[in-house]
Amino acid sequence: MATIAIGGASGLIGTALVQHLRARGDQVLRLVRKAAVQPDEVGWDPSRGDLHFSACSTVDTFVNLSGASIGRRWTDSYKRELLASRVEPTRTLARAAASLGPRATLISASAVGYYGDRGTEPLTEQSAGGTGFMAELVRQWEDATRPAAEAGNRVAIFRTGLVMAPRAGALGPMWPLLRLGVGGPLGPGSQIWPWISLVDEVRAITWLIDNPISGPVNLAAPATNSHAEVVRAVAAALHRPAMLGVPTWAIRTAMGQTTDLITASQNQVPAALLESGFTFDHPTLDDLTEWLARQENQA
Repeated sequence: MATIAIGGASGLIGTALVQHLRARGDQVLRLVRKAAVQPDEVGWDPSRGDLHFSACSTVDTFVNLSGASIGRRWTDSYKRELLASRVEPTRTLARAAASLGPRATLISASAVGYYGDRGTEPLTEQSAGGTGFMAELVRQWEDATRPAAEAGNRVAIFRTGLVMAPRAGALGPMWPLLRLGVGGPLGPGSQIWPWISLVDEVRAITWLIDNPISGPVNLAAPATNSHAEVVRAVAAALHRPAMLGVPTWAIRTAMGQTTDLITASQNQVPAALLESGFTFDHPTLDDLTEWLARQENQA
């Protein structure tokens, strides 16, 4: 049994990860930004670099999932919030891991946005970073893990793709429209979507906890699908059409620069995961949509 402390434990991925780790017998500590009340809670204030270190003295692995939602309109003030909400928690947990010596591991979230908009180019962990706001944000986010890496701790950084779950994740805003049969592709539709099911996201993070993997790791299914293919396949699994697309100009009018996130094309390849022996529960679009339909039917 390992002791694992998780920042960002209340989000979609964090909630599922906590359940998964506890089900297999791990002790999980949830880092909370309020007064710790429950026995499994540890207080912290990453904006000040504060963490209740004594409560974490037995931690084997820190998992960092913290970060403000990327899907809102990117005003200048919200850009600063996006950056701070990622860099400050990451740096705090990196220093916490370093304080415990090399036995402690840091598993830290990152994003496919590191690569920028790259068309159909296959993007492995060895590919160069891209340009634009998201790429620069992710570079600073990943750089915040340095205190742990420089102290000799194992650090794995997972560059996650678009997490798929019914009514949540990347499909969350689209799900009601798809269920009504009035949804459709956003922007050109030809942009490659590097997706991963919530099940495989949690399994992959657990794999990084358990295995001696360091450095960046792409978290995306091995399938390569366009945005339009994903949306139409999900709609078909719900027995609905997906005919009503939204043009890029309309998205930009509503969302401003955030449109760059929606229309970016990133052919992300999970090379490190596959080379380490990880197998996906949902490696293809058919596998994904069958799972989504089952979850919807059981809801």
